[in-house]
Amino acid sequence: MDNKYSTYSNPLTERYCSKDMSYIFSPQFKFSTWRKLWVALAEGEKELGINITDEQIAELKAHIDDINFDDAKRIEREVRHDVMSHVQAYGIQCPKAKGIIHLGATSAYVGDNTDVIQMDEALKLIRVKLVNLINNLKQFALKNKDIPTLGFTHFQAAQLTTVGKRATLWAQDLIIDLEDLNYRLANMKLRGVKGTTGTQASFVALFEGDTAKIKQLDKIVCNKMGFESSYAVSGQTYTRKLDSQVLNVLAGIAQSMHKMTNDIRLLQHLKELEEPFEKKQIGSSAMAYKRNPMRSERISSLSKFIIAESISPAMVEATQWLERSLDDSANKRLSIPQAFMAADAILEIGINVTDGLVVYESMINKHINEELPFMATENILMEAVKRGGDRQELHEEIRELSMKAAYRVKHEGLNNNLIDLILESDKFDMLKREEISDILDPMKFVGRAPEQVVEFVEEYLNPAIEPFKEFIGDLDVDLKV
Repeated sequence: MDNKYSTYSNPLTERYCSKDMSYIFSPQFKFSTWRKLWVALAEGEKELGINITDEQIAELKAHIDDINFDDAKRIEREVRHDVMSHVQAYGIQCPKAKGIIHLGATSAYVGDNTDVIQMDEALKLIRVKLVNLINNLKQFALKNKDIPTLGFTHFQAAQLTTVGKRATLWAQDLIIDLEDLNYRLANMKLRGVKGTTGTQASFVALFEGDTAKIKQLDKIVCNKMGFESSYAVSGQTYTRKLDSQVLNVLAGIAQSMHKMTNDIRLLQHLKELEEPFEKKQIGSSAMAYKRNPMRSERISSLSKFIIAESISPAMVEATQWLERSLDDSANKRLSIPQAFMAADAILEIGINVTDGLVVYESMINKHINEELPFMATENILMEAVKRGGDRQELHEEIRELSMKAAYRVKHEGLNNNLIDLILESDKFDMLKREEISDILDPMKFVGRAPEQVVEFVEEYLNPAIEPFKEFIGDLDVDLKV
């Protein structure tokens, strides 16, 4: 048995992440970027006086994307060096230019600079999906800003809020993540052209000690690859702190997404809110009636993975030796691409969930009616005092009636009849049912929640996503499972 089903396949690419994210960490993207870096290096060296011809540059450019992978694999089995195998494979396709490929460079020139480029591209893709998710929450918050709902502290009923206001809490966390992501992207730097241990010694020899040309080459390569600058100093590699910083951004997004989907799962249990559920979707193989929050659960599951994965580059940075050690390599091949693919997945699923959240107002009102009479007792008490009642006497009466109603709810499983008990009490005969009903209007208990939603959107959310409005809505999310 020897087919594609007889070896392990990565669920991140098979089940979860988008093709766009998977491509960024594909061999094609990686090795074509290596070749772009070799072209940029050759062009820069030529511009600074090294004997490299236009014909050689043209030959290199002609074979940036048509990579001869089979040749590279064959050579790597012999030389046991991935960079040199691709240098030689490129040389097979570019016989006129093979003598100037990788001139003066070390393996980290292509390896590390490509790693930064991949992370930069991946962060930009994450940002597109993040702003779309935030925009979905904006629409949901505005639509539901006036729907009162029980607030919960310790998952116990607390003062009322609104459905829309709760969504702003989710959006605010994600905007904080967007701000972190923007900062990281604005400060991305290449490793640049630094030589074997970061001293640029090979380029000192190549340019016969011309320091100005060496410094200029570094800037030329950075600009050709779309970056403003490189790190001021390096060992053989760029500082591995960058990897840790980048994955901390992804871990922050994962924390926000996990919190949001935990809330959705709790509310779906209460039947107040529900994630999309397709017509032919099966909730349970045994219990046909079930509608499980499987998309929110998948987000929670992958979010844990991202948070755990972010520890790897932190450990790598902490344990690098002197100018470099190779115990980062295998780790980086796993932790960084997989964290990005998982982050891509949770945002895609999150966009799907927030685009189709269903609000069940009847269940929300049912839960409010079960708890609001207790919450309204102080308001009822104050109104009765205004009508001439004795505050201390009324307080004791409403306390006793509340205890009776609570016993009925908890011990007998019946509805909350506190309002009926109050109306039947001689001590509250100054209040009519309509007057108490008016006191019990849920909108009188939500404070400034509806206004807070509008203010949050106008003053904080809109300015955060406005710079990326061209990407909003132009996103096709197609969940594989």
